[in-house]
Amino acid sequence: MANTETALKEALASIEGAMGAALVDYTSGMALGTIGSSKSFDLNVAAAGNTDVIRAKMRTMEHLGLKAEIEDILITLTDQYHLIRLLSGRSGNGLFLYLVLDAKRANLAMARHQLRRIEGELEV
Repeated sequence: MANTETALKEALASIEGAMGAALVDYTSGMALGTIGSSKSFDLNVAAAGNTDVIRAKMRTMEHLGLKAEIEDILITLTDQYHLIRLLSGRSGNGLFLYLVLDAKRANLAMARHQLRRIEGELEV
């Protein structure tokens, strides 16, 4: 089992094109850990903003009467992919992994696969 710091380092090291990663509490919008932030991209601001994305999607699903759970949410920009993976299980309730990828270098299918594996090893 990996702690937050180890899991985020693993994401950055093992996922091709990864530029930054965070573990975020979407009930508060607070990042519990970040790695790879730069002057041009603040992961704490992105973490807080993406909590609104999750909340909006959950509200929409509720209004539609959908009973399924969100696995991940993908946001594609012209030069980046932003992957939001909600943690499953009791210990991950209210948390998500957030990954920023360079669109030119990333393989989305492999990134999703690796992030799912990292989630499975994460102990919060």
